[in-house]
Amino acid sequence: MSDAAFWILAPVMVVAALGILVVRKPVHAALLLAVVMISLAVQYAALDAPFLFAVQIVVYTGAILMLFLFVLMLVGADAVDTVKETIKGQRLSAIVVSVALGATLITAVTQGVASLDTGLADANQGGNINAIADLIFSRYVLAFEVTSALLITAAIGAMVLAHQERLTPRRTQAELAAQRVKDWKERGLHLGPAAAPGTLATSNSVETPALLPDGSHLETGKPLKEVRS
Repeated sequence: MSDAAFWILAPVMVVAALGILVVRKPVHAALLLAVVMISLAVQYAALDAPFLFAVQIVVYTGAILMLFLFVLMLVGADAVDTVKETIKGQRLSAIVVSVALGATLITAVTQGVASLDTGLADANQGGNINAIADLIFSRYVLAFEVTSALLITAAIGAMVLAHQERLTPRRTQAELAAQRVKDWKERGLHLGPAAAPGTLATSNSVETPALLPDGSHLETGKPLKEVRS
């Protein structure tokens, strides 16, 4: 079963992974990444690793990939990346790191294949989940705790970077409604909410200005970057 799953899904995973590198639209790249993740989960299931199968589906495919898609929808899927190098030497550094990472992965896989002296039945003796738990909390407990600390540090760092100090107290819903009525009375502004960015446009991104039915830009539907500036 595992051999059949490998020979069927491995070419699909390779083609999808190569497609991630060549497709032009980020949404298509995310969908191809989903193909790779789901195929990898099926490989885990074929190798009698139900815990890794569930983690691959729930955590990576269900959570991280959805986060990628939400970020793409937030920043805009029609954005064009610039090829201008803003940091000197970043291409050379990326090539060196990629080669080093590839060599490390090839060495690890080669040593792992060469040292396979036990079958799946021996490795999963007592249950796959029990065996993984025994390894994580015994032989690799230090690496597990260090990884947990790094993830927590990254989450706290993201919160600190995204946090903005509020100089004035948050206005209540009643105050906002009263201000709308006041603006309508004094300046003739419409009581309803402004059109969301991307309305009637070819993209629903917050970076795309809202359009009127005739195709002109709506002044009150400015892109998010203009509102922030």
